[in-house]
Amino acid sequence: MATVSPSWNYTLHLPRDPRAPGIARGALRLILAAHDLPDLTPTAELLAAELLANAHCHTKGPYAFRLLSPSPGRVRVAVWDTDPRVPPGFTTDKAPAPPDAENGRGLHLVRACADATGVSVLRELGASKGGKLLWAECGTGQTAW
Repeated sequence: MATVSPSWNYTLHLPRDPRAPGIARGALRLILAAHDLPDLTPTAELLAAELLANAHCHTKGPYAFRLLSPSPGRVRVAVWDTDPRVPPGFTTDKAPAPPDAENGRGLHLVRACADATGVSVLRELGASKGGKLLWAECGTGQTAW
């Protein structure tokens, strides 16, 4: 008997600690293995690593990691932080930093490797505490929505 896999999502609230991005990537690997999506792990982990590093290095407040399945065979990696400013490398076609630069290429890499990307600026305070949510999606060869 065939079954339909329901959508799922996980959220991990992270402390301001340099080990937090690595812990979130470990959780991502476990979650994808548990949902029988090991083929997505390398791309999803790269997307998560860049988004988490950006939040950790360029914001001052707390941040959170979210992993969800919008449809079978697809995952969306999202990182929320309290800074409402959207990084230019995430939304523009401006060329990435030169090869010898120490930073400035990560979000361009996210946009190049993801099937789809997006951002939501959360201006309302409340449960979201404002800030922004950057996300990137990848899947098993299916077209992104």
